[in-house]
Amino acid sequence: MPAQSRTQRLHVDFPLHSSVTRATAGSSPFTLALRALMREFLEYAFVRTLLACFSVLARPLARALGAGFGVIAWFSVPNLRRTGLRNLELAFPAMPRAERGRLLRHMYRYLGWQLAEFCRMSRYTRENTRGIIRYDGLQHYLAARDRGRGVLIVTGHLGAWELSSFWHSLMGYPMTMVIRRLDNPRVDALVNGIRCLHGNRVVHKDDFARGLLAAMRKGDTVGILMDTNMTPPQGVFVPFFGVPACTASGLARVALRTGAAVLPGFLVWEAAENQYVLRFGPEIALVSTGDDEHDTLDNTARFTAVIEDAIRRCPDQWLWVHRRWKTRPPGEPSVY
Repeated sequence: MPAQSRTQRLHVDFPLHSSVTRATAGSSPFTLALRALMREFLEYAFVRTLLACFSVLARPLARALGAGFGVIAWFSVPNLRRTGLRNLELAFPAMPRAERGRLLRHMYRYLGWQLAEFCRMSRYTRENTRGIIRYDGLQHYLAARDRGRGVLIVTGHLGAWELSSFWHSLMGYPMTMVIRRLDNPRVDALVNGIRCLHGNRVVHKDDFARGLLAAMRKGDTVGILMDTNMTPPQGVFVPFFGVPACTASGLARVALRTGAAVLPGFLVWEAAENQYVLRFGPEIALVSTGDDEHDTLDNTARFTAVIEDAIRRCPDQWLWVHRRWKTRPPGEPSVY
């Protein structure tokens, strides 16, 4: 489901060559603005071209090409590869290194598949997605929705999160997605236009609390990617694969305040079926003792445990290249 994916832009720090730094430092404001505008346009043109190329290909060929992009990314961005292997070491310390490498390579393939699916989404209909995606546990979602107090979907960067909210809206269940604005406004508008083709809406992270409260008052459904690194005070430390991880607490606070239903939802690839399955779990029971800070921490830990459980079931489909444990409790050294 929605991505901060999708939604989320991965930041990789590349050292700037000294000559580039000197050239930039000597540039006028007009020149810098012109360069920024040109970069924005070129990025937009690249994305439009990518969408057009993938969309005209047959789906098997598009997915194969996407997997090829994944192989290129594996070899060409070593920083992300190192982060992924380190995260797998933190999460599965007893797992052999060779197995961690295999899982990470498979993750790149799934990311390539998601790229292909996203580029083709505007062509998807109810009819041509039969045999590609199915529901499991839709009754859990419908029961939560019918309570009329709003639904908060706990999800993460697992499987095909971009396709999940899109297909759910295509099937007649539009929702709101909490996302991070992309740095390029042209690309941001293009991507959001695809996400919202069938009634979905987006709420940006900088309007998170107000957007969620408004949606719950209307009885809407909101999907939140809860598996990214945060910083206090927006995040609290809860266990994630046995390692303290700073995790967004806003969902728990909104749920306690509004009485909205909270349930997990993930779209994962089931190899045995050769299709995606959008799986909704039962509603997550909230702890409500009257101590707001204690309840927020406890419920955030519960939501995170649900995400961890989903990842453990298909570990090669989670976004291991995100620096999930970047923020450390006071006094702890960096794990990266």
